[in-house]
Amino acid sequence: MEVELDLTGSVVENAQEHYRNAKKAAEKLKGAEKALKETEAKISKLRNDESSVKKKTVRKKPEAEKRWHDKFRLFESSDNFLVVGGRDAVTNEILVKKHVDKNDVIFHADVQGAPFFVIKNPEKKTVPEETMRETAEAAASYSSSWKRGIGSCDVYQVMPEQVSKKAESGEYLPKGAFMVRGEKNWFRNMELKLAVGFITGENAVAIGGPVSAVASKTKNYAEVGVGDMKSRELAAEIKKAVLRKTSRGEGVKVKAVPLDEIQKFIPGGQGRVLS
Repeated sequence: MEVELDLTGSVVENAQEHYRNAKKAAEKLKGAEKALKETEAKISKLRNDESSVKKKTVRKKPEAEKRWHDKFRLFESSDNFLVVGGRDAVTNEILVKKHVDKNDVIFHADVQGAPFFVIKNPEKKTVPEETMRETAEAAASYSSSWKRGIGSCDVYQVMPEQVSKKAESGEYLPKGAFMVRGEKNWFRNMELKLAVGFITGENAVAIGGPVSAVASKTKNYAEVGVGDMKSRELAAEIKKAVLRKTSRGEGVKVKAVPLDEIQKFIPGGQGRVLS
């Protein structure tokens, strides 16, 4: 250890100077040790806080992946075929242009202001007559005939190659409209009638469509026909009608279904409960 001495000063003066320097160094050391302890305490607190936040953070469940057909009207036929329909001009256009495949079957009511309905057939099966009839019922019921209060209308069925966006010379096809060429398979005087029901599992889920299609999935349903009761009021009546048929346990689940989940199955925003 080296010690510097001031040769101009006395021994006592040199000793006093070194004492003062040593005292200052000791005080600085104490301050440094205090600052170090405070810093370590802060770091420890931050680590504990971070750990606590990680424990308390609840990971949000990823949203259920939306299926392509969720934006359309849809039901599952009594033969378990998926049937998809347009809701308006935009979804009509998208459905026919993007989601119709070679072996699908297309339906349309013979009135202005009607959606296309498509029986999806990816497995290239022979489509049963019951599924064809149910799809014709849906095409009729969700057409403008319902809102006009008409009890029935005609529906035709064609194949995808008969439907085109290419208009005749001098004609214009607006969004949602298509040219249909060739022979049509007719379903005459299709009654405008549907059903809204509830599948009760862990929770109740509302379903809607032709009566026979809904009845094949659940006994908890109500039949709906043309009428003037407004959508929300009608949804409440549908729920009441179903509750009269359900068991107590199923009824609790049905009551929990929001009215807007029922309303989306009501054509034209109005109607009446038939049974």
